[in-house]
Amino acid sequence: MTVRRMNAMALLTGISLILFVIEMQVPPPLPVPGVKLGLANVVTVYAVCRFRPGEALMILLARIFLAAVFAGQAASLLYSLTGGLFCLAGMFCLKRFLSPSRLWLCSLIGAVLHNTGQLTAASLLIGTDSVFAYFPLLALTGAAAGLFTGLLAQQMLRRRLYVSREGMG
Repeated sequence: MTVRRMNAMALLTGISLILFVIEMQVPPPLPVPGVKLGLANVVTVYAVCRFRPGEALMILLARIFLAAVFAGQAASLLYSLTGGLFCLAGMFCLKRFLSPSRLWLCSLIGAVLHNTGQLTAASLLIGTDSVFAYFPLLALTGAAAGLFTGLLAQQMLRRRLYVSREGMG
């Protein structure tokens, strides 16, 4: 891994943390526990397209760990970690079958997988499957948030590709 690549990864991790902190200051879009826009995930979706799986994983893990530290919510670490790993694994599998113009779809499915991972962690911690009754609502709101973050990441990717074609990046 080159120094330039590591710098890009560090910069993206920082951007995702800034987005996380900004989102913490904004009231949730719906008064439902666990529902949020997930702006920091724009960086994760972008990283899936621009970096190798191990590199994207490093960005995700650094963001999840540091976000838990910044938020002072160590309990959320397990939920975020499980959801993030489900999401990242699913998006890398889908990436092989979808073109970059379908990044929004990859993100949408990744968001639903994120919710699945979070509920799986909750089920294992609580010891009951009753938390999965919450899945339809989380899947619906997660799909909407995933669509939004996917479209943003797709715009980032388009602009980056455009700059590269012009020989400036």
